[in-house]
Amino acid sequence: MSTPPPRVFHLTTPEAWSAAEATGQLVPDGYASEGFVHCSTLEQLVGTIERHFAGVDELRLLELDGEAVAGGLRWEESRPGEVYPHLYRPLHRADVSAVWSWRRREDGTVRLPAGLD
Repeated sequence: MSTPPPRVFHLTTPEAWSAAEATGQLVPDGYASEGFVHCSTLEQLVGTIERHFAGVDELRLLELDGEAVAGGLRWEESRPGEVYPHLYRPLHRADVSAVWSWRRREDGTVRLPAGLD
């Protein structure tokens, strides 16, 4: 029996997601210089929010359709000993299978939305 592939997510602001819904495509700020879209697995989400979104109170967690992004997804070491998914093309609206709204808790801690487990 094979293990199911990990769930893959891209984190973005509500404003950037609204713009992507209108245009059909999301090209994050770092894409032009890095050539890929940063992603995380479900298990990496809390750490990614804590490290890269300090001071941000609201995000959209975009769950990607594994089949839709399979051709452009690479698993690469980003932090010593940690492999992260990177999408080597812009993110298309059709790549997103679910959108989760996330808000920082009043005490400043990071907790994933109910049902995202």
